Amino acid sequence: MFFKKNYDSINVNKLKNNLGKVSLIDIREPFEYSEGHIPSSKNIPMNNLIYNPDKYLDKNKEYYIVCQSGGRSSSTCKFLSKKGFNVINVSGGTGSYSGKLER
Repeated sequence: MFFKKNYDSINVNKLKNNLGKVSLIDIREPFEYSEGHIPSSKNIPMNNLIYNPDKYLDKNKEYYIVCQSGGRSSSTCKFLSKKGFNVINVSGGTGSYSGKLER
């Protein structure tokens, strides 16, 4: 049996031209985020987002979810998409981003 994903993915470096135009959520822990993050991203730690998504997200909007390498963001997208949220996994994560990180 094949597993059908209910969310799309985009490579982190293909997202570069849309920074500031999309809602980009960095789900890493605050100490990771402070060490360097993609410009225009907002930090909402994964556990906060998973345990209380309605506090942070609107089901009528689209969100791009990023972590360090793509693992946490993928599992978070799987969870959130099952809850009815429109999320896109940012594959490669912050660790593969070729632009300048903000601190």
